[in-house]
Amino acid sequence: TENTRAAYNIDRIPNAVIPGVADHPSHVVMLTADAFGVMPPIARLSPRQAEYHFLSGYTAKVAGTERGMGDEPEATFSTCFGAPFMALRPSVYAELLEEKINRHKADCWLVNTGWIGGPYGIGERISIQHTRTLLNAALEGGLRNVPMRQDPTFGFEVPTVCEGVPAEILDPRENWSDRKAYDAKAKELAKAFIDNFREFEAASVPELKEAGPRRD
Repeated sequence: TENTRAAYNIDRIPNAVIPGVADHPSHVVMLTADAFGVMPPIARLSPRQAEYHFLSGYTAKVAGTERGMGDEPEATFSTCFGAPFMALRPSVYAELLEEKINRHKADCWLVNTGWIGGPYGIGERISIQHTRTLLNAALEGGLRNVPMRQDPTFGFEVPTVCEGVPAEILDPRENWSDRKAYDAKAKELAKAFIDNFREFEAASVPELKEAGPRRD
């Protein structure tokens, strides 16, 4: 198939950790593929924002990935990035994640491997080399003390510099030829987040809702 799975013994991996147990991670990375050209290639999340985005589980579907898809990308949300496999209420996993992040002082990152310079069909896919450079910098502590800007729509912090990555790549709005079109698309995506999160509001503290996009 186009999306095949395979299984093999872990000892087939030369640098695998046996028996598969390690210390608590110092970094937590969530992946998304934003087909609207809105999300930055990497963003630093607070523990509360990490809980919000973990509950949201945002990515986007594009033509060719699923039967019946049209030409326009479609936002999709899968709670905890794996809704069909969650045995307990989503809030149980999200609260546990935030508690462990706070306890072990882990840095949290949202990495976007989707489109930049415009939505699917107009923009282009973020370079895998730029993604690797940004991710390596985050994991090695290279983004811990660089200047950050606060994203005006989503509120998370975005690095303004990273060695080996052009500065304009880090600000999606600067890659759109039509800045007003970007603003409109950002508001559209923010609304999708807000609409999706309504199912969690009753069981969440008010501060968690505020960790999401602005409600303009």
